[in-house]
Amino acid sequence: MEIHIAAGWLVRLVRLHWGLQVKRIPLKYDVLVNNQRDTRKSTMTESQSDQPEQPEPADDATAQGSSDQDQQMHVAARRDKLRQIQKLGIDPWGSRFDDRQLIGDIRDRISEVQFQQEDGTLIDLPDLECDVDDRVNMRQWRSDQGPGVEVGPTVRAAGRIMLQRDKGKLRFIDVQDWSGSIQLFIGKKQVGDEDFDLAGLFDLGDIIGVDGRLGVTNTGELTIFAEKLHFLTKSLEPPPAKHVGMTDPELRQRRRYVDLAYNDGVRQRFLDRTKIVTSIRSTLDAAGFVEIEGPTLHSIAGGAAARPFMTHHNALGLELYLRIALELHLKRLLVGGMERVYELGRVYRNEGISPKHNPEFTMLELYQAFGDYRSMMDLTENLIVNALDALGNGYVVPYGEHMVDFTPPFERRTYLELLAEQTGVDPSDEEAVKKYATEIGIEVEGRHVDVIKNEIFEEKVEDSLVGPVFVIDYPASICPLTKRKKDNPEIAERFELFIRGMEIANAYTELNDPDLQQELFQTQLAGLSDEDSMAKMDSDFIRALRHGMPPTGGLGVGIDRLVMLLTNSQSIREIILFPLLRPEQPEQ
Repeated sequence: MEIHIAAGWLVRLVRLHWGLQVKRIPLKYDVLVNNQRDTRKSTMTESQSDQPEQPEPADDATAQGSSDQDQQMHVAARRDKLRQIQKLGIDPWGSRFDDRQLIGDIRDRISEVQFQQEDGTLIDLPDLECDVDDRVNMRQWRSDQGPGVEVGPTVRAAGRIMLQRDKGKLRFIDVQDWSGSIQLFIGKKQVGDEDFDLAGLFDLGDIIGVDGRLGVTNTGELTIFAEKLHFLTKSLEPPPAKHVGMTDPELRQRRRYVDLAYNDGVRQRFLDRTKIVTSIRSTLDAAGFVEIEGPTLHSIAGGAAARPFMTHHNALGLELYLRIALELHLKRLLVGGMERVYELGRVYRNEGISPKHNPEFTMLELYQAFGDYRSMMDLTENLIVNALDALGNGYVVPYGEHMVDFTPPFERRTYLELLAEQTGVDPSDEEAVKKYATEIGIEVEGRHVDVIKNEIFEEKVEDSLVGPVFVIDYPASICPLTKRKKDNPEIAERFELFIRGMEIANAYTELNDPDLQQELFQTQLAGLSDEDSMAKMDSDFIRALRHGMPPTGGLGVGIDRLVMLLTNSQSIREIILFPLLRPEQPEQ
């Protein structure tokens, strides 16, 4: 067995170092991951070669069938190349690289690539922004133009090597930055012996720079024809195999840096998240709101019904809570005369984890003096529509197997009519409500009827709300921070926005009566646990209200869920860069 293992190692090292076609010995421990293939339909005729690409193991060794020895062997080969690069007098960790252009911007300069005839006449190239199968044969097209030469702008790019092929004195490399990818043509004659030798030490995942001329290959592939190479960073860890990728969800979240670098669409999803958040800020700023930064550590876990995380302040000897809401401090600012305020910040709730829930998440809360919940409905529509405009994908977008139409105005339905519609029960008939609740397994003994109604609503109504739909006018008893309707004090001026069964936004006409607010803080409805109740006295907030808070509309938006919907992501962990995970077990 020892002889067979050694033979397998020898075959691998020879292949890695020299790229030779060595006959493979079928050994139990000789596990090599298949060569990476270019999955996109770009023409690579010039880059096709009898020699294979460098084999790369998958990042998840177990999932891809690669042993620890394989991984160690590949890392050792990369470190050997690192030493060879250093022997060439080149810093393998690079240095400042000024004046580089984004690859996306370089690709936009395709119109500057032209064919110049002998008499100086410039001819535009045929359309190359089409399917590969429909492209013109550039070799034939150039021949048809007569004697001449292709001209194009000089460009400077930098990016990570995603694909490379060797063809003797030519190398073709795909590099990628966060704006796109492009092919490099590296010829020994064009770059010289020193740079060509350097190119032979490149690995997938290395970060390089290039100076060269933008042009088009015979098969119509936009390409930088390299004139000078720059080594910027060595990658010592092999990337996941491109044809398999990193597929384990937890591993992708734990090693988000690999997920972003190599998995298609991931980086763009998070860039789209940034566009959405930027759009929200721009919409609010244009409407005269000011952004503030409230405290994260609270002495009272108020403003929402949720279980908090607790911590201890050593110097002050205080038990504190990580905030579960942004509300009460923002309202204090309204009392102080800041009439339109918002905060986009992290909130922490010590509760369950699901595809729609993460213990720390991003909330938008805002308050507008002299507004109400109707003002907040209009503003919510504007926030979402403007975010869609920023993404540029129109108002009808996919979510899972369905399409969601965000064309305003959004539908508006009352809480009680939806409850009656979905259950067939009259919400005003308490006995009928309790009977229905018992039939579907909801406990009714010793519980307030509005608590029972709300549990029925969550169980039977929410999932049916395709939306976007504003559910308005909730029972006042379950909305202690909300102003009552003038013509019906049993109803609170509150709405929740639902889309595909998910609550996206929650808004109130804010309660500003300090005496009623104090009474509600002291009242806990029967059947509500402490963590589900908002009955938590905040004496300083009551004191602030006594100074006078103007009539106000308030809005809270779950940014993570909104991003899920607008980017067609089925799990909240897919749109949070670093979701909470259990600690990784140390390697044995």
